[in-house]
Amino acid sequence: MKKLLSLMLVLAMTFTMVTVVASAEEVAKPEKITILADTTIFSANNGRDEMEARWEELTGIELEIIQPDHDAYYDVMQQHIASGEWPDVMILSSTYYSSYAAEGVLWDMTEAWENSETKASGRFSGDVVFDGLKIDGSLYGFSATRGNGCVTYVKQAWLDAVDMTAPTNFEEYVAMLDAFTKNDPDGDGVADTFGVSAAGFIGAEAPFVNYLPEFYQDAYPFFVAQEDGTWVDGFTQPNMEAALARLSDAYAAGYIDPTTLTNGTGDCRNKFYDDGFGAFTYWAGTWATNLKTNLEANELPGDLVALAPIAEVGAYYDRVPPVWAITSQCENPEGVFKYFIDTMLDGNEMQMLWTYGVEDVHYSFKAETILEKEYAEGQFHMLENLEKEGTAYTKHHIDPMLSLATFAEGVYDPKADSVKPEAAAAAQLFNESSKLATIVPTTEDMTMYNGDLTTLKNELVAKVTMGEMTYADAMAKFEADGGKAWSDAIVASLNALAE
Repeated sequence: MKKLLSLMLVLAMTFTMVTVVASAEEVAKPEKITILADTTIFSANNGRDEMEARWEELTGIELEIIQPDHDAYYDVMQQHIASGEWPDVMILSSTYYSSYAAEGVLWDMTEAWENSETKASGRFSGDVVFDGLKIDGSLYGFSATRGNGCVTYVKQAWLDAVDMTAPTNFEEYVAMLDAFTKNDPDGDGVADTFGVSAAGFIGAEAPFVNYLPEFYQDAYPFFVAQEDGTWVDGFTQPNMEAALARLSDAYAAGYIDPTTLTNGTGDCRNKFYDDGFGAFTYWAGTWATNLKTNLEANELPGDLVALAPIAEVGAYYDRVPPVWAITSQCENPEGVFKYFIDTMLDGNEMQMLWTYGVEDVHYSFKAETILEKEYAEGQFHMLENLEKEGTAYTKHHIDPMLSLATFAEGVYDPKADSVKPEAAAAAQLFNESSKLATIVPTTEDMTMYNGDLTTLKNELVAKVTMGEMTYADAMAKFEADGGKAWSDAIVASLNALAE
């Protein structure tokens, strides 16, 4: 009997191994993968060709990268989807992720993820993040990092110039903006600066308020779930009137850069580097180093204060991370998942590529002097940015401070040698003072009405902020132009899901 049981056990194990091998062999290796990506991967001017060649070397697969300009990314993406020229993989913000999943544009990768090498590796720590990415229990997108969010950076040199300390509440924040606007903090003898600028009065994606948190405070211009689980449109709530009053008062006083309406994030960064304004709410972590080094490259002081959330804000938003999604028209989604998605956090050479780039292009171990700093043979260091002379790279697509998987045991992880003190400090501040944003489910009514509704909301916010319309007139127009009806329909559909 013992011999029989042993034989049966061996046969069962053999059958399982054969099944696993056969299953693995069933996933055909793609000959080519086409991806649509923004500039969170290296651009053409920043060694993208070398990155692409290294990826192809590691996989033996041809990689085609379609990469629009950063600020035009979602317009181009929508054009691809509308035209039927779908890539195999594309990067999506949470808004497009939920809507495209509901519309059938995305491939359900739940089973592939559950059986993936990354999930089974023991190095993955992002289960909570992935639970937040599931829509009705299914996973349609992959992220190699947690979402991160924005903190408000203030130029220390400007605080010193106006004899102020970092603000802790809204009254102090407004006083700082006033001084930055009127008291010549850049010392050029002309009152030509602004307190703050942003890429729009409302962000283009969730959490929407992250570029101007001090003005929005507890207001939120999108759909929010209340404590009892029911949904409301935050745009119609009383606290939105107070937020718009704060924005319009600051705009009328000249504290807010008037080009905020049309700015992209790149416009804001360039104006910040040129000393055009003093308070900039932007991404925590690595961007603290990027901002510092670019200011110094312009021969300006690079010291920045990363503000703790002012009292009225309480906590910054930790956004739902952008995801890599495989389109439902992809001919071999299993193969694309295995060779593109599941290798990104392999704990070895591919993870190194996605985190730091290509050796001797973006980083090096050679004995050399980079930007007046000497490095010994074998010492990891990032190289000078190919596009921005005088600055060094800080990372590639995966921020080492946000990665959801460690490197494999015995594989060198450059994190300790690559993360600058100011970046680590900003990341720690954010992690200790942030709250998680949530994905809003997509319903038929959301798909039907939210595009026009969002356009109308953005128009009204801009007009109230710039003094072209009162809040009362804006809400009257909101109702007259169909906004209230669209909003009510979406809220009803969300609450129907919650029942």
